[in-house]
Amino acid sequence: MSKMIAVAGKGGTGKTTFTALLLKELVNSKQAAILAVDADPNANLNEALGVDIETTISEAVDSVKTNAVPTGMTKEGFIEWKLSQSLIETQYVDLLVMGVPHGSGCYCYPNDLLRRHLGNLRPNYDYVVTDNEAGLEHLSRQVVQDIDYFFIISDASARGIRSAGRVRQIVDGLQTKVFKKYLVVTKAMDGIDDLMDEIKETGLELIGVIPYDPMVAEYDLKSRPLFDLPEDAKAVQAVKEIIKKSGL
Repeated sequence: MSKMIAVAGKGGTGKTTFTALLLKELVNSKQAAILAVDADPNANLNEALGVDIETTISEAVDSVKTNAVPTGMTKEGFIEWKLSQSLIETQYVDLLVMGVPHGSGCYCYPNDLLRRHLGNLRPNYDYVVTDNEAGLEHLSRQVVQDIDYFFIISDASARGIRSAGRVRQIVDGLQTKVFKKYLVVTKAMDGIDDLMDEIKETGLELIGVIPYDPMVAEYDLKSRPLFDLPEDAKAVQAVKEIIKKSGL
């Protein structure tokens, strides 16, 4: 049975950084098949992993709209074929990228396709890790279902912690099953003692704190994959400890 891991948080909290380093640790510590899903329209998980994007789910949807279905193939079969082309396979992690639908209209159809596609792919993997958009649309539409581990990311600010608490409230109101929910505080400069009252108010278990790591900033500045951070980097060590504590 595959384990579904979801990561969420408002923009700028280090959500994608955490996702990339979580994937790095899973690759290094598990002999496992891993699927990463960048479900944020502002996709940049591929950059953090050092993977080039050839096509996205949204581009696959657009191509179905603009191209005639080949003779002898049903529209459903054509869609499945186009979706299969959007799966990026690497030596360590496979990657699906949602992308941004072109033109007007909502995300309903791409979301529905992603949900079905994930449902078909999930049994092939030991771990499915999703980097979700800040608005949690993919969770509310149940694109990501039956979550085993849900990590809510906040920076080391009272405003960020309160936002994480609101994310928990939203998740608790969804039909999606979530078995374990954790708070992760990132970019901590001098500890988080002054935030403990705010953290308690969220109702979330604080699973770990990731200190500010100048190496992360350096890698971002130089467009180097965070997946390649050395093992002794502060952020890498912190995520390693979080995974250990969570029982993943």
